[in-house]
Amino acid sequence: MVLDPVLLSRLQFAFTITFHIIFPSFTIGLSAFIAVLMVRYTRSGRQHDLELARFWTKIFAISFAMGVVSGLVLSYQFGTNWSRFSVVVGNIVGPLLAYEVLTAFFLEATFLGIMLFGAGRVPPWLHLTAAIMVAIGTAVSAFWILSANSWMQFPTGHEMRDGVAFPLDWVHIIFSPTFPLRFAHMVTAAYITTSLVVVAVGARFALKGQFPDHARTMLHMGLGLALILVPAQIAIGDFHGLATAHHQPAKLAAIEGHWENEKEEGAGVPLILFGWPNQKTESNDFALSLPHIGSLIITHSWDGRFPALKDFAPQDRPPVPPIFFAFRFMVGIGFALLGFVAWGLYHWWRGDLMENRLFLRVAANVWPIGFLATIAGWMVTEIGRQPWIVTGLLRTADASSPLVPQSVMVSLALFIFVYGIVFSAGIYFINRLINKGPVPHVVGAEEGVPSRPLSAATRSIGD
Repeated sequence: MVLDPVLLSRLQFAFTITFHIIFPSFTIGLSAFIAVLMVRYTRSGRQHDLELARFWTKIFAISFAMGVVSGLVLSYQFGTNWSRFSVVVGNIVGPLLAYEVLTAFFLEATFLGIMLFGAGRVPPWLHLTAAIMVAIGTAVSAFWILSANSWMQFPTGHEMRDGVAFPLDWVHIIFSPTFPLRFAHMVTAAYITTSLVVVAVGARFALKGQFPDHARTMLHMGLGLALILVPAQIAIGDFHGLATAHHQPAKLAAIEGHWENEKEEGAGVPLILFGWPNQKTESNDFALSLPHIGSLIITHSWDGRFPALKDFAPQDRPPVPPIFFAFRFMVGIGFALLGFVAWGLYHWWRGDLMENRLFLRVAANVWPIGFLATIAGWMVTEIGRQPWIVTGLLRTADASSPLVPQSVMVSLALFIFVYGIVFSAGIYFINRLINKGPVPHVVGAEEGVPSRPLSAATRSIGD
């Protein structure tokens, strides 16, 4: 068997970034949730809001640490596996990633220390400020990462000199045309992901009859946010799709499984609900489609057309099946969540949200849905850009380092092994913290002692 170092490097990066994206998609929303709880406590003095804030802060600390560790590996891979990428576009991508460190990571690291260890040691207003600044820092971090990624999707504001990209206009680089909707889509996904985890933990406590005030607060806050953001995310996704049709037509054609436009006028483009994209025959096997609906969604006209896959040379087309299926998986989750939050709203209105055990059982198991949708969305985004690593500037095959395939395979196996241990340990401690629950805070001899998430997880509820 011939091993392809480019394919192995892509698989390695895909594995590490899929693992990594789990944690930012949680901590971005969780930091905001903690800040809101702190604000609620400051305004109302309700003790259970403070207990919830401290409970989720310990979980945030573990998730944040795992995100940092898994994210560091990605930056090293730019040099080890993708050195040509660094040479060609390092003048632009490098500063964008540096801005993320200077403006976001330093902000998070500084105030996270106060947020974790400052209770009882700093004034309450400073502790609250630290929580808010950490929430802002996570959003700023997403801003720069999405800015760099959006420039790679549709590069602007640069010029090429001897095959190397040089910046001309940083405003156009930072705010690439695909950036605003991509940023809104990702941050909204992160907030929805967190809201589902919060709802799941609240439902878990409600089913066990534990911490009723805390469970009610989590169910109300989580569902309330999801009620707003799930419909908003569907709308943002629609606008994002229209932008993709304009800026990345090959990706859009792969998403839709749209191989060719009909020759006769007025035929329009069908919406392929399901099928099996066949790249050999350049058609969809077992297709179930709705005539004209593809035109209506993408062009907002009954018989509108947009570029098809056959309009691009075969070497310029992305791999269709993974994009096609990942997109439908993501959209399916979106509409399933819309039904879930409507169901939750119904029981909230009836006043039996804390008593309906069927809803609570479903809600207690809804926590992975947001993560799965986020991963599917990133698959569509990143695979859909192929065969380009920077659209129109640098092909993926030309961006890799001259590596021996065996070394890439060994490092990939080591990543899987180490990440498996890290992930398992993180999930174990987070689950221990959830089982322990938001234990009431006792002011006394331990006031001002730093909260230690891992040590808290190792103590049983009865301690």
